Amino acid sequence: MSPSRRFPVLALIIDVVLVVVFAAIGRATHDGDVLGPFGSGLATTAWPFAVALLVGWLATRAWRRPVAVVKTGLPVWAITVALGMVLRALSGQGVAVAFVIVATITLAVLLLGWRAIARLASRSRRA
Repeated sequence: MSPSRRFPVLALIIDVVLVVVFAAIGRATHDGDVLGPFGSGLATTAWPFAVALLVGWLATRAWRRPVAVVKTGLPVWAITVALGMVLRALSGQGVAVAFVIVATITLAVLLLGWRAIARLASRSRRA
């Protein structure tokens, strides 16, 4: 696989891992699961956001500019949060206002943060 094709795959993997990390942090913070954040409920917590993330990637064609913060990161993040909350609600999971606020901020830091760092690193390598 050429580097130009490999990087979008890596970017998608990073996004998916960060969504799972987000879910794991939430489980660790709020769940008394003996197995910790990676217990049986992790998939239940993560799937709405993982599905929404994939929809965001498709809707924005994120593979074209995977590290673009504004053109890719912002819409992928917005779709991940909004659709993720809808899917959580439809599946009977909680969508309390406090959770929506925390999820919105946390996913912004994760999904936009790594892109901003990657862009800065790319610029400093070119300089």
